[in-house]
Amino acid sequence: MTSYLITGSSRGIGLEITRQLVESNAEITIFAAARSATSPGFQDLLERHPTQIIHVPLEVTSENSIKAAVSLVTEKLNGRGLDVLINNAGVMNAARLEDMTDLDETFRINVSGVHSVTRAFLPIMREGREKKILNMSSTVGSIALQPDFRMTPVPSYKVTKAALNMLTVLYADELKDEGFTVFCVSPGWLKTELGGEHADLPVETGVKSVLEILSSVGGEDNGQFFNIEVPGWEKYQREKVPW
Repeated sequence: MTSYLITGSSRGIGLEITRQLVESNAEITIFAAARSATSPGFQDLLERHPTQIIHVPLEVTSENSIKAAVSLVTEKLNGRGLDVLINNAGVMNAARLEDMTDLDETFRINVSGVHSVTRAFLPIMREGREKKILNMSSTVGSIALQPDFRMTPVPSYKVTKAALNMLTVLYADELKDEGFTVFCVSPGWLKTELGGEHADLPVETGVKSVLEILSSVGGEDNGQFFNIEVPGWEKYQREKVPW
């Protein structure tokens, strides 16, 4: 039975990842990490799949919350390892560069939070079978592609996703000899609360491709940064994204 920990599971991409995973595989345990379980969609999933989805209260900027989450997951696994970690929790705010005042807070969530969660769960991931760590990034964090995103006014998000990409490469290099696959995926511009109603794709479409990539990656993909693949979209061809 494969086990997953997904941060930011109560809404948006995290909620849809949780839904698609649980509906595609009966032999699965999902630790759905979120600060609370109050959103209707999340509550519905928890009620419909009480033996497969376990809510893990988690605030990624709180070391005490992370420690409590590790204790809960360890207890529920009962000697088994954690197979897959999906670092999905994140924030994005719009602003002109000179008006950006949220860089520190955004960095704490989008980068430091990923580092804190990853290192805390590594001991039980070392006992897992798949040893996959997926960090949800974005093409807007690509330095090489910034001319394409010059008019996208989310400077703190861009800076922190670029930093997350480097963090991913560092973890990939550090853990490669232990059989881990650590990688980034840009899920596309999706119609979520963060993405807005004018985004390219329904969240279901982007998440489907993300999970296809997750299921197919292996050791040769360690440290890579992938785009999703969506038929009919030239900019979504599962190419490797330039740093």
